[in-house]
Amino acid sequence: MSARASVSKFFAPIADVTINALMTAVDERIRKGIKKFTILISSPGGSVFHGLSAYNYLKGLPATITTHNFGSVDSIGIVLYCGGSERLSVPQARFLLHGVSTSFRQNERLEEKQLEERLKGLRIELSIKV
Repeated sequence: MSARASVSKFFAPIADVTINALMTAVDERIRKGIKKFTILISSPGGSVFHGLSAYNYLKGLPATITTHNFGSVDSIGIVLYCGGSERLSVPQARFLLHGVSTSFRQNERLEEKQLEERLKGLRIELSIKV
């Protein structure tokens, strides 16, 4: 008997709403006994927090995950893509990598401790190995 499989499209920015929808859809299919997933991805990137959460979620699933770059996977979208145990790409696909940065609100004042915390967070983001 062959294992049931599921194909999902994630053609969206990495954001709370889109990642929650992805996780909800996968959770529903796991409850139905599906253990193999292919996620077709095309994403401009987005929220680092939600991208890292999605990566950890996919890596922790009791299922086989294949991610497939179906167009353009940019920025934190690459981390989502790396959540698959098997990773595929169409020949014309694009991956956009860039350095880690942070933004400050206009006239924002940070104490030394707050700056150290921001710097620590940036260093953690830089050290993530996917």
